[in-house]
Amino acid sequence: MLGGMVLIILAIFVATLMIGRSVTPPGDVFRVLLGGAVPGASFTVGQLRLPRALMGLAAGMSFGLAGAAFQTMLRNPLASPDIIGISSGASAAAVFAIVVLSMSGPAVSVLAIAAGLGVAILVYGLSVRDGVAGPRLILVGIGLSAMLESLIAYMLARAPGFTLQEAMRWLTGSLNGAQIQQVAPLLLSLVVFGGILLARARDLEAIRAGEDVAAALGVNVGLTRILVIVSAVGLIATATAVTGPIAFVAFLAGPITARTIGRRGSILLPAALVGAGLVLIGDLVGQFLLPGRYPVGVVTGALGAPYLILLIISVNRTGGTA
Repeated sequence: MLGGMVLIILAIFVATLMIGRSVTPPGDVFRVLLGGAVPGASFTVGQLRLPRALMGLAAGMSFGLAGAAFQTMLRNPLASPDIIGISSGASAAAVFAIVVLSMSGPAVSVLAIAAGLGVAILVYGLSVRDGVAGPRLILVGIGLSAMLESLIAYMLARAPGFTLQEAMRWLTGSLNGAQIQQVAPLLLSLVVFGGILLARARDLEAIRAGEDVAAALGVNVGLTRILVIVSAVGLIATATAVTGPIAFVAFLAGPITARTIGRRGSILLPAALVGAGLVLIGDLVGQFLLPGRYPVGVVTGALGAPYLILLIISVNRTGGTA
């Protein structure tokens, strides 16, 4: 099953390199990827489409992996960084940097990463009382997220016109203007933080069965929680800093994976692949299959919002568990 998913994502990746204002034959795409010089395709594929596709692939994997890690650890499908305030924290910091401090480029990304980590620590700290209960952490995160979204709206309302457009573009979640050097921090984050999460996949599955069960199996529950939270937040904050908050990818990847392949073993790696697929397909749809051109965040937001409503209804009926 995992091998089939990898092949599907590779096919989607190649499709994003082929499709544009003009369609590039697959043979020319592979020649460019292998370093060959192909008139026209070397620029459109190598300079324009490849950085965008790589950014979408890496960001989608980061969002999907981090979202599934949170949902598994807290045993709740609502426990997504989109919902519990981490993405809102990074977004608020980025808007503040752009609108108030007139910053741009890497400085905005650094501030967004720091804010995402700070909000995660705050949510965790406010949720600790005789251990960390998933529902309590989610409620605290939702409250902080609402406060941060209000702050973002206030800053946008007072923003001068020349910074408002840049802030709105960042908030939407977009792969526009992707450059190959922006992919490096995403890949580094995936290797470091993603590697930690995958190394803890078995412990996470034990925690999903219950903390007492996990402890009986020899899992250091406290250490695992800290490592998972830090690593998942690192993935989310880094991806958000590069692409903006691409809505609901972290939220959707885990449930889609669980419903597609079941819960036999860890879903972390498959969820990462599903996240990549959501971003790459969403970008293709937003660019070429709708009447106008829309950032990928608009497409994933339109997909995720109805699912969120249905999931809230379902969780309410089942008592707040996955």
